[in-house]
Amino acid sequence: MARPTGSTRIPDRAIQQQLGRIMSSATFQAVDRLRMFLQFIVTEAAAGRGDELKEYVVGVHVFGKEASFDPRTDPIVRVQARRLRARLGRYYAEEGQSDEITIELPKGRYAPTFKRTEGGAAPRRSIGATFVSRNTITVLPFADHSQAGDLGYLCKSATQQVIHRLTQIKTLRVMANSLGQSPDQPDSPEIGDALNAAVVVAGSVRRSGDRVVITTQIIDSVTSSYLSSQSVQAPAGDATGLENAIADAVAAQIEPVMFAEGGRGSARLSENLAAHNLYLQGKYHLSQRTEEGLLKAAEFFERATVEDPQYALAHSGLADSYGLLSHYGVVRPAEAWARSASSAASAVMLDGNSAEAHTSLAHVKATQDWDWPGAERAFQRAIGLNPRYPTAHHWYAVSCLVPMGRLDEALEQMLFAQSLDPVSSIIARDLAVVHCYRGEFDAALEQCDHTIALNPHFSPAYLTLGIVQEQRKDYDEAAAAFERAVHLSPLSHRMTAALGRTLALSGKRQKATRIVKSLETLAKTRYVSPFDFASIQFGLGHIDVGFRWLSRACDDRCFELLALLVDPRLDSIRSDRRFMAIAKRVSLR
Repeated sequence: MARPTGSTRIPDRAIQQQLGRIMSSATFQAVDRLRMFLQFIVTEAAAGRGDELKEYVVGVHVFGKEASFDPRTDPIVRVQARRLRARLGRYYAEEGQSDEITIELPKGRYAPTFKRTEGGAAPRRSIGATFVSRNTITVLPFADHSQAGDLGYLCKSATQQVIHRLTQIKTLRVMANSLGQSPDQPDSPEIGDALNAAVVVAGSVRRSGDRVVITTQIIDSVTSSYLSSQSVQAPAGDATGLENAIADAVAAQIEPVMFAEGGRGSARLSENLAAHNLYLQGKYHLSQRTEEGLLKAAEFFERATVEDPQYALAHSGLADSYGLLSHYGVVRPAEAWARSASSAASAVMLDGNSAEAHTSLAHVKATQDWDWPGAERAFQRAIGLNPRYPTAHHWYAVSCLVPMGRLDEALEQMLFAQSLDPVSSIIARDLAVVHCYRGEFDAALEQCDHTIALNPHFSPAYLTLGIVQEQRKDYDEAAAAFERAVHLSPLSHRMTAALGRTLALSGKRQKATRIVKSLETLAKTRYVSPFDFASIQFGLGHIDVGFRWLSRACDDRCFELLALLVDPRLDSIRSDRRFMAIAKRVSLR
């Protein structure tokens, strides 16, 4: 990235030209709100009104907030400012490296600065380019493997014919090959990254007597694994027939690989339309991750199993909904265990080739049984059945790899899950969680901001945002995030407990104690996770009381214990011998 020089006066016209260059860049496409944010603050600052750019002003003019907008309880402007700051950094690290003017948004301010730049650096691609859309493919130039090296003409024409045939598949995006020649290692992950494609087609041409043989391989660029390989041969004089045959063969291989709804690993859809519609409604409510949504999801999946008792996906969904009802503290875990486990087992029995069913069973093994080797085998079985089922990678990361402390692998799985389902709020949020566990708090903040941009009403994103800010000891920001989470999910005691912990850590002990008492009152009428009490008590410095609650959480097999070894909120007690005893109970020692 070019280095800013002095802050000498830059003409307004030059600033507006630079703004236009940024606004039209690929980095700022599909982020309309950030573009509005940037345009507003740059225009105001260039007009000499930078001192008036306050959080309230931005909230009202950019984000359409009412006059009653209170930045202390709604952190939307601060969240989006972090996103804008990160997006500008990405732009100047990639597309804008040679730009003469740098527009920056200093931390803690909403007035941008403008600086001349000098020097430059070689272009650098973002790591995110590796995780590309599943419907992108590129065709590498076929290699001439003939002994005489005289089949170059056939290699070129065969490559072009394959490209022509693939472009006829409407849902497929065929990316141009920018490498110019076929690489020595077409299965290298750098190839897919460089070409921005999820799948790579490579091929070679050789002679075999009086016949010509064309061999093709289809490669998953993210995992560097060969998805399929085949050969086609014809008489040397029938080049046209050979080209058409190999193009048709590649297309026939590609469609089931990239759009495998009916293939191995995909579950049987119910022929009962009512059951299938109920299942789809259950999936929608499950994705909301609210108490009301999870209860509705269980209801819809239950009705789907009544409509079609042989519908494996409905049983899988029912297992997942009961599991999440316990994980989110809506019901006592013991009340959900039997139903979740039996539904997962039923799903596998009904369809042994369903990745969804095996994922549900793996989740049960991890979260209920604490059987980490068994859970890992089950997750790997699910991924083997359908490598492009996002939830398998997602839950393998957070429910299996995280507990075992294998955070590098967990991050890889989460990134892959997000590449498969880039609009999933919960996958986006849990990617932030993994960054937090790795101590990468800046990356976690940026990912929280991304999640909130995806779904501004997704309360778990604000919960994680608060936890990250708490680790940065920015307790006011943490409290604001937790208060937003409580506002969005007033029934969730997890959000309230998180707020109580931050209040305790920030020295507001009386307020924290009042939250403890309110949760104790609530626990008389409904389930409240013991982990929530433990978290606040540790924040208050009541270590013995906190460990008593943590032991109860172990009795209940609370979901939060899966992160026992890596959750930074527990760093201060990890050296205590009682902590080691609990870790042993969770089969983590």
